[in-house]
Amino acid sequence: MKQRLLTGDTPTGKLHLGHWIGSLENRVQMQNDYECYFLIANIHAFTTRADKPAEIRQNTLDIALDYLSVGIDPSKSTIFILSEIPAIAELTFLFSMLLPYPRVMRNPTLKEEIRIKELGDNYSFGFLLYAVDQVADILAFRAHVVPVGEDQIPHLEMTREVARRFNQLYCDSDTPLFPIPEVKLGKVKRLVGIGHPNENGQLPKMSKSLNNAIFLSDTPDVISQKVKAMYTDPKRLRASDPGTVENNPLWIFHEAFNSDKAWVAEAEEKYRTGQIGDVECKKKLIDVLVALTEPMRQRRKLYEDDPAQLLKILQEGTERANAVAEETLAAVKKAMQQDFFYK
Repeated sequence: MKQRLLTGDTPTGKLHLGHWIGSLENRVQMQNDYECYFLIANIHAFTTRADKPAEIRQNTLDIALDYLSVGIDPSKSTIFILSEIPAIAELTFLFSMLLPYPRVMRNPTLKEEIRIKELGDNYSFGFLLYAVDQVADILAFRAHVVPVGEDQIPHLEMTREVARRFNQLYCDSDTPLFPIPEVKLGKVKRLVGIGHPNENGQLPKMSKSLNNAIFLSDTPDVISQKVKAMYTDPKRLRASDPGTVENNPLWIFHEAFNSDKAWVAEAEEKYRTGQIGDVECKKKLIDVLVALTEPMRQRRKLYEDDPAQLLKILQEGTERANAVAEETLAAVKKAMQQDFFYK
């Protein structure tokens, strides 16, 4: 049997190039080799946006469209919605007993989200609980591999700890219930945005909230406008001035997305010596990104024009996911000797 793969996204808006290079590309490539489950974590969005249910609902459908547009095939993979999988909520409660509160609070991803979102001490208990829910998301499907971006590694490490702890407490050493999931990183661990550095001189990662993203659904005209406005080397005033390639978003993007590596290497050298300008290099990047996203836009339109088919895919995927999660919950209760009414 194929090993299982589980990963997903919180619906905070449409997916962008950072999601593609960080995880989505791996998901598409791994569909033939793994039993794949792709989760739209709509409940997680309520941790900071509980007052915006309609927006979260639309974002959930947008994520589903993005999944299908990049090439996730519903005949090979299961796409499902977290709020429709009740077994995960119960598993979250059970797994929370295996995680000390200080351990959850040491999760650097949580700390970073609190900082970026400027939550201070004004975050809900659900915001902390979602870290445990991510553990349950993965273990509910007894996943062997989880394709994620670099910022999600702390969540996966917590999942591994819970899996080991559960197996030690409740299972025979030769028959563990949970595999210890492995992380699968994209070829670019953290894609920078197209905007300016922050006050510390660092280039922030691509993010909708920072308004520095190129979305997978952007039109060619929008991609062109965004690339033309992209931050490059501020010290380079003329095309004949020597330029810096390192830590320059223009070249970070070329190295990530331009498959013509010979052109990239030659153009980088010309850029360093003032033989090529930003305009020419940006035009090349526009061509690369438009070509990458054109098939995505075409597939997306097919499902945008047939919303009933989109909902059918989500419903069927959620039914399949429910069957697996319920099976895991039953196995967990049996291992914990709390299976009073199971035959």
